[in-house]
Amino acid sequence: MAEDFARAVEDGLKLGKRIYMGKDRAVQPPKPLPLMERSMHFYLPSAPMVYAVISDPRIVDNPDIPSYQPHVHGRLDPPALIPLQMNGVNLDVDCYGDSAFVQVSGMWRVHCVMRSRSCDCRIAVPMGDEGSILGVEIDLPTKSYSTELIGVEESKGIQNIARPEDGQFLKPHIFTLTIPKIDGGTYISMKLHWSQKLSYNDGKFTLTVPFNFPEFVTPAIRQIPKKERIQLNVNSGIASGIVYQAVSHPFQESKRNGGHIGLLYEANVMTWSHTDLSFSYGVSSGNIFGGALLQSPSLYDIDQRDMFCICLFPGSQQGKKVFRKEVIFVVDISSSMRGRSLESTKNAINTALSKLSPEDSFNIIAFSDETFLYCTSMVLASEESIEKASEWMSKEHSEGNGTNMLIPLQKAVEMLSSTPGSIPMVFLVTDGTVEDERKICEWMDKRMKNGGSLCPRIHTLGIGKFCNHHFLRMLAMLSRGEYGAACDLDTIDSQMQKLFSKGLSTVLANITIDAFDDHEQIEVYSSCIPDLSCESPLTICGRCQGSFPDTLKAKGILGDLSHVIIDLKIEKAMNISLDKISARQQIDLLTAQAWFSENKQLEEKVAKLSLRTCNISEYTRMILLEKGKIERDTDTTEARKVPKKGDACKLLDSAEPKKILLQILTVGFGDLLATAENICPGSEEEILPEVAEMLNKATSNCCGRLCRHCCCLCCIRCCSKMSNQCSILLTQLCGAVACVGCSQLCALCCPQEG
Repeated sequence: MAEDFARAVEDGLKLGKRIYMGKDRAVQPPKPLPLMERSMHFYLPSAPMVYAVISDPRIVDNPDIPSYQPHVHGRLDPPALIPLQMNGVNLDVDCYGDSAFVQVSGMWRVHCVMRSRSCDCRIAVPMGDEGSILGVEIDLPTKSYSTELIGVEESKGIQNIARPEDGQFLKPHIFTLTIPKIDGGTYISMKLHWSQKLSYNDGKFTLTVPFNFPEFVTPAIRQIPKKERIQLNVNSGIASGIVYQAVSHPFQESKRNGGHIGLLYEANVMTWSHTDLSFSYGVSSGNIFGGALLQSPSLYDIDQRDMFCICLFPGSQQGKKVFRKEVIFVVDISSSMRGRSLESTKNAINTALSKLSPEDSFNIIAFSDETFLYCTSMVLASEESIEKASEWMSKEHSEGNGTNMLIPLQKAVEMLSSTPGSIPMVFLVTDGTVEDERKICEWMDKRMKNGGSLCPRIHTLGIGKFCNHHFLRMLAMLSRGEYGAACDLDTIDSQMQKLFSKGLSTVLANITIDAFDDHEQIEVYSSCIPDLSCESPLTICGRCQGSFPDTLKAKGILGDLSHVIIDLKIEKAMNISLDKISARQQIDLLTAQAWFSENKQLEEKVAKLSLRTCNISEYTRMILLEKGKIERDTDTTEARKVPKKGDACKLLDSAEPKKILLQILTVGFGDLLATAENICPGSEEEILPEVAEMLNKATSNCCGRLCRHCCCLCCIRCCSKMSNQCSILLTQLCGAVACVGCSQLCALCCPQEG
């Protein structure tokens, strides 16, 4: 999808050269890159963008200065995407601890379409680390659009369903949405909302927001004023002070109060920002420290229990002793992993092995429908053994067609059952779904309850959309491990390195909070508290009925196997919404628990939280609301569509909005059929779940009658590769066959009238 999008933008830039912008140009016409320098990533959005979707090239022209355009025959299939010019932009970012909430408001103009014609416009929203779309609002002269979440059952009654390209994730961090039929010359006012995470390294938080606009979105006319504004508010939470160390734009400090700081940048510019918003601030301390924030619920909150958020920081890495490690890499090598997925996995494992100390030990288990061991016992991480392991991984093992996950996991945990003085870890990498996932979680749960002080941590990473990411999250949660995802093949290496680094840099294990054991009215969202790593702070959120304890102590085991007690300072949360901060984490953790327990009440709880906080979930669907506007006299109550010249009037929203149901935006609960068929992640055979479900129902009976060797999946693959012309021809052919069959049936039923 991303490659198709990039090619469409490249075609749009070529098409945009036809537009005559007058003599007083501020910028040159967009020039596509030379062939040797072209890259798909250049044409993907690096800041919020809007594109005109052009199927008919004859409509491309300047709406203000019509010019002679050579006649063009035919239509563009797929359509070209012409980037629209932007007339103003504001960026507002609120940071709370390691979470950031972003709002971009701007004005774009359909500068490339005749006034008498209209086109669809596609919005692209690139987000930062672990970005999650919260909402889109569009205001037009005669209409307004906005996104909204509804329950799954309610969505079944909506007949108007958007095409996949009209609302989807182009990449895991790029959300796109199409607005239909906007007239040439129209100004589009827009607000985009999303949340994302701040990265953390050695006591320093870093925020990066995509804000790098290409030159061709700058208005071509010099007289148009161009003003950009960035407002950045930082609330460090429990940290007492903020020392910001690096900024990308010339900010001015507008306010400062302890752990709160406000920065403002505002300027009239010739061209829009050519760099992402980047901001870093430090909360470093020599030792591990933490605190707790308390807050009462809002009046609109269904759950009226108090909220709490506990944060633990690893402090400075200097002199910090990490655990001696016993590591086993359990890698899926089934046929679907062949190619980029498996090569990236091997490279990441080689990098992780190079970071082990000589006193650490490791092993590698590869699995498909069979299990392959690098060695029957753990191996010290010497240079020689690491080199041999790398050679073993490079060999061609027999790639099976099945995926048997339980046996290699049991083997790995058994090998790590007696590892005194170290922290045992299993890194599981897979791209598939298996039928016994709940059985695996039940086995792990029993193992943790009956295990010793340092049970094996299972860190999981899911590749693509066919694996059950909620199973992998649950498995990691039960074993105090970490979960990672690489839904895009380009991110496999980076996500794997991130997961390996986080797991291998554990500084505090077996964390407990004293009040949780004695207080039955406290609910913690995570069933098991994960370990604290040097790579990121640890956040523990939950709810409390009644009074919260006056004192809190966190206990754990350090890298030298000594026990430590950390006093946690309790504060009232001021100018910060704990419900907003914890919503994404709470939805993810509760969804995994709802899947594991098959608990309908948990599913309803997730759905209500999703609707209240605007975070997408497996139990809600996103819709696009279209509201028309009517004009009303200021002196009378009579509504009318077209005002007379000179009359005082104002626009009001119409009563009944039109609802358009977008495609499913979440990862789902895995795809057993795709796993059994060994479909590679990211391949062209990847099928939208809604399309597959509809076609499966439609062809559930006909395939067996038509051909014993044909299946529904074959029909789906065939139909997904058809061109529009072929689809029309096939439809007409089927209609003709149906008419012939109907006439024969009538002749049999009514022979006297035949």
